[in-house]
Amino acid sequence: MASPICSISDHIYVGTSGYSYAEWVTAGFYSPGTQPGKMLGTYAQQFPITELNFTWYQMPRADSLQRMQHQVSSDFRFTAKLNRSLTHEIDSELWRNQAGQYRDGIAPLMQSGQLMAVLIQLPHSFDRCPANRKYLAGLLDELAGLPLAIEFRHQSWATDRVFAELENRRVTLVSVDTPDIPGLFPNLDVVTNPDLVYVRFHGRNARGWRSGNMLHQFDYDYSADELQGWMDTHLDTLIVKAATRVMFFNNHVRAQAPRNAITLIRMLHSQGFKRHPCPDPSSI
Repeated sequence: MASPICSISDHIYVGTSGYSYAEWVTAGFYSPGTQPGKMLGTYAQQFPITELNFTWYQMPRADSLQRMQHQVSSDFRFTAKLNRSLTHEIDSELWRNQAGQYRDGIAPLMQSGQLMAVLIQLPHSFDRCPANRKYLAGLLDELAGLPLAIEFRHQSWATDRVFAELENRRVTLVSVDTPDIPGLFPNLDVVTNPDLVYVRFHGRNARGWRSGNMLHQFDYDYSADELQGWMDTHLDTLIVKAATRVMFFNNHVRAQAPRNAITLIRMLHSQGFKRHPCPDPSSI
């Protein structure tokens, strides 16, 4: 299979959070009539990496991931969200077994070298209280050996002690671009793992974020000036501190994510990072 036409060298990977969205057909990213089972192959012709969302909703299965691997080239990369049973709907008696199930399900991507990270996305309700600190330490122990990245939503985790512990474990702290809302984890350039920097662009829709409705929360289209401002403020700090960098756009509601990803790739190229040709983002 051919490499994606819109990618960057220098160990920088830009893509989107998920790829299987019916509205991306309406928006023009996928051709009319494209079925969900054909979307990954089409997506992989454009981008070199994706963040798997379905592994949050359902436990990954090795056979399903193997079928996905057949749709992409061997140099295509994945990150995968940790299942919600381990982040949002925790059962104190079952979670260790569920962590083992997740390990088994994700194994094909580990074995092929295509898994860049497992994303531990914690909800805003998961604050830094003693019980949650104990659980998180145990979870990281259970998942040791997997490449791990953690995204906090509650500001109480933004402390040097937390960053030091993540650094000691070589767990990546996810850098987020979100609305400036009190209580939300702040936008930081803290690098805790020299192997990997992980950035997620959620959009800056403060009203939508407060609504609690995901379709409103991530309905946002970054302007070129906003992306350039992010690069001017954050890029140099993040780029020099890790061997590999992954960046995902989660503003998927009206196919803003692939458009913004292509724009960012073009900007990275203008900063001197080599890339393959990209389509005009305005055509999506």
